[in-house]
Amino acid sequence: MRRLLQWIFGRIPIGWLQLTHKRGRFMAALAGVAFANVLVFVQLGIMNSMSTATLRPYEFFRADIMISASDANAMTEGGNVARQWMLQAFADPDITDGLGLFVGKAAWDRGERDITFTTFGIDPGRPEFLAPIITSEIGLLQVHDVAVVDRLARGLSPEEAAAIRPHTPLSFETQGRTLTALGTFAGGGGFGGDGYMLVSDQTFLSLFATRSSSAPDHILLHVRPGVDVADVVQRLRGLISDTTVRIRSYADAAQEELRYQQTQRPTGVIFGFGVLIGVLVGLVIVYQVLSADVADHMREYATFKAMGYGPQFFFGIVVEEALVLGILGFVPGLAFGTAILTFMAKVTTLPLAMTSSMAVMVFLGTVVFSIVSGAIATRRLTAADPADLF
Repeated sequence: MRRLLQWIFGRIPIGWLQLTHKRGRFMAALAGVAFANVLVFVQLGIMNSMSTATLRPYEFFRADIMISASDANAMTEGGNVARQWMLQAFADPDITDGLGLFVGKAAWDRGERDITFTTFGIDPGRPEFLAPIITSEIGLLQVHDVAVVDRLARGLSPEEAAAIRPHTPLSFETQGRTLTALGTFAGGGGFGGDGYMLVSDQTFLSLFATRSSSAPDHILLHVRPGVDVADVVQRLRGLISDTTVRIRSYADAAQEELRYQQTQRPTGVIFGFGVLIGVLVGLVIVYQVLSADVADHMREYATFKAMGYGPQFFFGIVVEEALVLGILGFVPGLAFGTAILTFMAKVTTLPLAMTSSMAVMVFLGTVVFSIVSGAIATRRLTAADPADLF
């Protein structure tokens, strides 16, 4: 490390020598920086998992336009819409097909712990609205009270999920009825439920007796290939008589929910503040270490200043120390952060993982904030008279 720093700065690595002079404080400083990195990694990992979990149900379906109630900020929230709006949408020549999508929560009572499924009711005769991961199972839903369940659902063991086949069905009680699971698909647990379940629209209406076939939660539409979806959306807003419904492209609906979850829901705001707190903790730790180091070597700095060395020289020394703390503290922070996220993903089944973009972003942030802390710590040196420093 000493030779590397000497090659980078073209001089004796004074900052490195000062930091390692008191090894106990140096190791404590590295532990503090690593701890701050772990805080940021965990919060970023949770935020990323929330984004992945938010967008996950949108990946189950294929649509160009979504019509939702005015209060439907999320796919699983809000009121219903009238099926008649789908019929009105067919008046546009570029609308080719439509599907009513039903959404509800159904709990599977397993004794010690229930599994809450976010349940989608669909017309099993419309596979063109489903993603390939589900299309192969859609034919099973033609039979009443049959379900296709999420094999990655929280609380469902891999062995139990692997055994679900048409010839080895799994029956369970939910909403006062007995459903038979004949197939599975890959979904995964989220923040609003333990997993997902697909049933036919008729089975859905049997599970949720208060719901009506004339009032789905969302309406999915297909447009002609090559048509500008934004133009069709604008026309539909003038065509559909209920001006309160939300008419958006399917992609925009997903992004709007993502922004809603990140900026308006308490979980998103809390995780965002967690990242900020981690950054502030790291900034304060590095500043305290560098400030204490500057104070301990004040006479040496005064000698350099009396010899004619300017602010850039002092700034370079402190930046060198900041870089050493930031880089060496990042490595254990990355290792512990990855281990914690891996463990949390296994326990919670949330899509938690260390990504290369997270690692690069946190590394650059660590270096930048370390340099900022170093710049703050050198203010006394740059403004003081050498005589005052002795």
